[in-house]
Amino acid sequence: MQRLVVLARTAVLAAAFLFIAVPVRAQTPTQAPPASYYDHSGYPDAFSGGVKMIPITTPDGTFRVWTKRVGNNPRIKVLLLHGGPGMTHEYLEAFDSYFPGAGIQYYYYDQLGSFYSDQPEDTKLWTLPRFVDEVEQVRKALGLNRDNFYLYGHSWGGILALEYALKYPQHLKGLIISNMMASAPAYDAYAHKVLMPQMDPKALAEILKLEKAGKTHDPKYMDLLMSHFYVKHVLRMPPQQWPDPVMRALKHANETIYTLMQGPSEMGLSGRLEHWDVRPRLKDIAVPTLTIGARYGTMDPKAMQRMAERVQHGRYLYCPHGSHLAMYDDQKIYMDGVIRFIEDVDAGRFPAKTP
Repeated sequence: MQRLVVLARTAVLAAAFLFIAVPVRAQTPTQAPPASYYDHSGYPDAFSGGVKMIPITTPDGTFRVWTKRVGNNPRIKVLLLHGGPGMTHEYLEAFDSYFPGAGIQYYYYDQLGSFYSDQPEDTKLWTLPRFVDEVEQVRKALGLNRDNFYLYGHSWGGILALEYALKYPQHLKGLIISNMMASAPAYDAYAHKVLMPQMDPKALAEILKLEKAGKTHDPKYMDLLMSHFYVKHVLRMPPQQWPDPVMRALKHANETIYTLMQGPSEMGLSGRLEHWDVRPRLKDIAVPTLTIGARYGTMDPKAMQRMAERVQHGRYLYCPHGSHLAMYDDQKIYMDGVIRFIEDVDAGRFPAKTP
């Protein structure tokens, strides 16, 4: 989920719009986790409620990144990679309503430069290889290994997770790629060839005109994106109903990192990631992998399905009512599918096909 910070700035204006949303279906209450889930003995982070600041070595010196552990399960530990780059873990807090009931231990994590972590200003740090190295340092600090380590990445976090899986497959037990294609050029082409033609031509022309003029901070630009693109493809709810975790993440986003690596908006890609493409390398991923696509998302759901077919052991989860943030606008299908995948891998049932 890249430069959605624009949405936080337009939330008040958006209240004037009357958009029809796809309702979020009622959540099934989770079961109580086993007593061992609450056993924090042996965890030094128990004193701070699971929060641990991890030192990260970079070419510019050592900085700290913020992590927070929830629960205890020696066989299942999920590290959550947020989108952006430059967003925060906050919009992923919907997992709090589902993972504990399934007995899943998980870690929130703000990448370097994000709100709860250190925010160095050297732009040379914002490269994909350095971020991959950072994830590996976090893994080591948290004691995750191939017997328990599941890596989840949403949007930009999916890029990061794919690159990590290609470089450090020996450490992974399972991989989850949510709402991110395996190619930035393909993502950009989908935006231009499929999503943009669905937009109001006058609104699209004005958006592109403002981008060309470098006026992406103009309130009009943000307003047009919200009303003609974001509420259709990022989160299918009226903006005034967007969940608090999402709004907090938008408020805390690091726009500098986002713009540098992604470009001015979710409507395509033009930053440092513009030419990223790992489609030819998907066949090398042997770890059990779940890919998640959504009907209305910014990413081509068919491309997400092809990704699951190209890795050696893949499964595809389709969210028919969802968008880029399908963990909210198709929540039940999304969460059930993620939990089922983790449980199947843990029980040795994967790569059995889903019904």
